[in-house]
Amino acid sequence: MMTPKERAVEALSLRQPDEVPTFELVFFATQEAFGEEFEPTGEWDDLSDAKQEALAEHNAQLYVKIAERYNYSIIFLSRAHDAECRIAIGKKIREMTGDNYMLVVHGDATYSIPDGNTMEEFFVNLFEKKEEMIRRAADMVTHALERNAIYIDNGIDGFALCADYCYNSGPFLSPPMFREFITQHLQRLVAGYKDMGAWVIKHTDGNIMPVLDQLAECEPHALHSLDPMAGVDIAEVKRLAGDKMCLMGNVDCSKLQTGTEDDVIASAEYAIKSGKPGGGYFFCTSNCVFPGLPLDRYELMMSVYEKYKKY
Repeated sequence: MMTPKERAVEALSLRQPDEVPTFELVFFATQEAFGEEFEPTGEWDDLSDAKQEALAEHNAQLYVKIAERYNYSIIFLSRAHDAECRIAIGKKIREMTGDNYMLVVHGDATYSIPDGNTMEEFFVNLFEKKEEMIRRAADMVTHALERNAIYIDNGIDGFALCADYCYNSGPFLSPPMFREFITQHLQRLVAGYKDMGAWVIKHTDGNIMPVLDQLAECEPHALHSLDPMAGVDIAEVKRLAGDKMCLMGNVDCSKLQTGTEDDVIASAEYAIKSGKPGGGYFFCTSNCVFPGLPLDRYELMMSVYEKYKKY
């Protein structure tokens, strides 16, 4: 029987493990599931050594509780303030579980959909300061590769690249502009992380289909989350790119939130039956276990996983 991390490695390597691995980028339902919350880490630098130790211990224990309860193969250290804090929590998890889980942290350094406060300036700059924006994109990647090597040196296994590129209607840049301002830089970022020995997961919500080929060209180990609310069909993505990237997803979060139990079961069954064949697949939601998502619906989804996870 494989360890959770061994399953992750097999799936990310486009092979077939003993059972389908699973994980979530973020699990916000800790109060409902365990009666406790992650301790905030924003004041990490101001804490005494003893308080840093206690905080890292608490948060590490909670990450492990989630992983053990739901059979996760990857623990994404999303709830941590800075590199020192993430590394401290990661080391605590290793002390508790050895090498049982794959540990990943944030690592994107590409342009993403700008927020409402900066959107107009961003798009004006793409046209009026094109060369400067391309240089900036390249510099962001260079700095990330220099900055983030510390994680691999301290026992972290990889990176989740969480810049969102797409609305439900499609990417925020046309495919030609996407290639110029995103793809060439994402490709270099992924290659740089791989050269460090890291595993690389690319996340983006929305309708990725117009740029799916470009995302595949960048050769991340995996693509998350294959958003069904944007019309992304995991069976079609499997057909087009399942031999190039491990696929992660894509139980419909809208069904988990407001659908019937039958809707949840149908979405979960479609995801796992479409993604599972031949390996190279993780079962998970189409985003994360977000605040307000009913825990009983998530656990209904996971009951489908338990039924179909074995190869």
